[in-house]
Amino acid sequence: MSSVLFKESDLRQFTESVFKAMGCPEEDATLAADVLLASDLRGIDSHGVARLSGYVRLWKKQRINATPNITIVHETATTATVDGDSGLGLVVAPFAMKLAMEKAGKYGSGWVSVRNSNHFGIAGYHAMQAVKKDMIGFAMTNASPLVAPTFTTERLLGTNPMCYAFPAGNYPPVVVDMATAAAANGKLEIAQRVGKSIPEGWAQTSAGGPATDANILKSGGSLLPLGSDRDHGSHKGFGLSATVDILTAVLSGANYGPWVPPFVAFLDPLTDLPGKGIGHFLGAMRVDGFRPVEDFKQHMDQWIGRFKAAKPIDEEQPVVIPGEPEMEAERIRKVQGIPLTDAVVKDLRELGEKLGIEPGIKEL
Repeated sequence: MSSVLFKESDLRQFTESVFKAMGCPEEDATLAADVLLASDLRGIDSHGVARLSGYVRLWKKQRINATPNITIVHETATTATVDGDSGLGLVVAPFAMKLAMEKAGKYGSGWVSVRNSNHFGIAGYHAMQAVKKDMIGFAMTNASPLVAPTFTTERLLGTNPMCYAFPAGNYPPVVVDMATAAAANGKLEIAQRVGKSIPEGWAQTSAGGPATDANILKSGGSLLPLGSDRDHGSHKGFGLSATVDILTAVLSGANYGPWVPPFVAFLDPLTDLPGKGIGHFLGAMRVDGFRPVEDFKQHMDQWIGRFKAAKPIDEEQPVVIPGEPEMEAERIRKVQGIPLTDAVVKDLRELGEKLGIEPGIKEL
């Protein structure tokens, strides 16, 4: 399937208009659009504007509150729990990250758990906010239960991404942004749009067998934890995912495991939920709480440089530092434009028509 290029500014304006049409205040619409565009710019196409119609459908089902009253429900000097009032995670998570950084600025570190939120975009966006202030950033979220833990076919966990962002000196920051599943659901969605199969090891059938059909989740299949199977370390992926679920939800009072509300609007959340909404966990640590910032950055640069200089197996493929591909994608896309598949373009144009947004999106 072919793709079409769009200017960042045009996509940003259209995205803001969609959130305003949902009733979001202008400041929130601008912020939410920034989170989504960051994903598209960094080449994470599954979590950018392709998700817009999903947010709108949840809003129409009254599962997203466009004007939330975000509150701090529990707090100490260095920690807090935030209730997002069913708001967009794209707005709630930045509120929590800002709070974590404020606490870190005063006390060296800040840790904020979040309940009653929704999908918050890419974890990297939030963790990288701390890097701008010479802090190490952390961001995690739980998600719709699509992943089967090792030795079961039951979908009990989300793809539960986690991100760690570290500032550097002359090099860009090191950003470890990853799902704890073998593949994020968004990768299956992309494969569906372009009519391709998925690699074996990403998912399993309803009976626990290997699957390469990108639509396998629709027939009762499940995603697999990072590692794919027990012999290749899926129990480690299960452990990482469990850690995210506990920190984001059990700690905050959000829903966890199979009770996490689904992102798709056509599936209703389970009844008798143990918590509220989706959960996040965000944190920030001041580098100078451990050593002088310049000393740390000098050693980070040395660390990065040494790994980049590692002898490659194939001379045409050097070692890739975490965050490097996304940084390169952003550099290119800011100049050349953001590519969207035909299916996403069609979806966005139909969304614009339904919401009465003019002039809609314009391709380059």
